[in-house]
Amino acid sequence: MTQKQQSIHSPRPSRDLWITGIFGVLALLGSLSIAVSVGAIAVPLETVWGILINKIAPDTIAVDWSKGREAIVWDIRFPRAILACFVGAGLAIVGASLQAVTRNPLADPHLLGISAGGAFGAILALLHTGLFIGLLTVPLLAFIGSLGATLIVLAVSQFAAATSADRLVLAGVAVSFIVMSAANVLIFLGDPRATHTVVFWMLGGLGLAQWDQLIYPAVVLLGCGTYLWLKSETLNAMTVGDETATTLGIPVARFRLTVFVIGALITGVMVAFSGIIGFVGLMIPHIVRLLVGGDYRRLIPISALCGAVFLVWADIIARTIMAPDDMPIGIVTGLVGGVFFVWLLRRRIR
Repeated sequence: MTQKQQSIHSPRPSRDLWITGIFGVLALLGSLSIAVSVGAIAVPLETVWGILINKIAPDTIAVDWSKGREAIVWDIRFPRAILACFVGAGLAIVGASLQAVTRNPLADPHLLGISAGGAFGAILALLHTGLFIGLLTVPLLAFIGSLGATLIVLAVSQFAAATSADRLVLAGVAVSFIVMSAANVLIFLGDPRATHTVVFWMLGGLGLAQWDQLIYPAVVLLGCGTYLWLKSETLNAMTVGDETATTLGIPVARFRLTVFVIGALITGVMVAFSGIIGFVGLMIPHIVRLLVGGDYRRLIPISALCGAVFLVWADIIARTIMAPDDMPIGIVTGLVGGVFFVWLLRRRIR
């Protein structure tokens, strides 16, 4: 029995997972505190935690801060930092899952064409339909576009009998090019004065985060992430190969399509609220494998934590490097991800 096959039947994750998880949670809490504290207007950490405690349990701490500072912390920075956690965790989970079912170490959520579909929906809202239902218009149309792109990928894969890992990836890449071409047509036909807004959204940004909207990515991340974690054994088997997974009684083609659909749902919702943010799903699972190994019972939860921490810090850099202006977060992740991509290619060659 090979080492990979042994990992499928390995014992339940030991206390090492809990220790790693605790350190991850502490790192995430520290990152969130710093993210809310820094910015164009710095807020002391004790004030940040004082505002948070007073919001949870009113009148617990004496208020010695201004209303303006409280609004900056609670209404702007906290929802933005929490959205960064959700988006980073979601993209990392999807990337790890796709790398299992496609057995492609370079797989990430954008292979499905979901980001392209989200871009199409957002451009349609920003340049053509207008905000006909208020601020929810862009996220809603972006999600509809992402879901539509996913359905097209599934239809193409069925039409071309592309149920294998490689063919599914090719179908996603082909649909991505087609949808992005359609999105570019919308930009060409739109008002040139509004194109800067579209460009910022396509490069990723968390500035639209609001408390009443965080429920949507939270519910999707919790539900879909839990499902993928419960299927860790199946994901482990998929990394060995289709033949081995089939001998274990796994319906390979159906499970692969299921993971694609779930990945589409997670990515579509995240893209709808954050714009296109690349390379998170590619980088984080590889980094986590170096820390805890390839067992998906560890990989899924730790990838979620590391993805959240990474995107929080990427947002900190994006907000502070050109303060008071916001740099699109996709530029930061693109720079880091590009360097990581080259390193990963070199490592595989060796």
